[in-house]
Amino acid sequence: MKKIAVFGKPGSGKSTLSKNLASATGIQLHPLDLIEYNKNGDVADRKTYDKEHGDILTSDSWIIDGFGPMESFNRRLDVADTLIYIELPYIDSYWLVTKRLLKGLLVKPEGWPDGSSILKGTLQSYRTLKLCPTFWNDDFMKRLEEISSNKSLYVIRSISELNDFFENHVEFKAYNK
Repeated sequence: MKKIAVFGKPGSGKSTLSKNLASATGIQLHPLDLIEYNKNGDVADRKTYDKEHGDILTSDSWIIDGFGPMESFNRRLDVADTLIYIELPYIDSYWLVTKRLLKGLLVKPEGWPDGSSILKGTLQSYRTLKLCPTFWNDDFMKRLEEISSNKSLYVIRSISELNDFFENHVEFKAYNK
């Protein structure tokens, strides 16, 4: 387990899980938001994003947290040896996005790009969540199961599973130390 893709809906706990995973394994974390957005919150130039993303994918090990443009997401799924899909119920995702906003009024959220507006990002997360059923659905899950035949696939479907991820995968954690 050296190339780990962590993905799911906005507000699903990807950044926190990825940070803890990086800490436990020593594998470098690459939050996509930090290469997808400039410090002022604007979307980065696509060529710059593609180069940085490509450089990460060709490195020996990585943890990538996020979705990014569709082509890069598909490429990441192909290259990764471990896929962690956080598929929380929508009500939980909406709550976590709201909680991130409230906390973000005091402290910058985990993995949040410097200079990016918490309010603007939250509104975008709500818009994205509304559209998510068109992508994060049974067809996606079937595709994910097909491409993961030679990979490790973890699907986290509840906040308790998310909170217990490391406890339930101790060998996973110890393997990479």
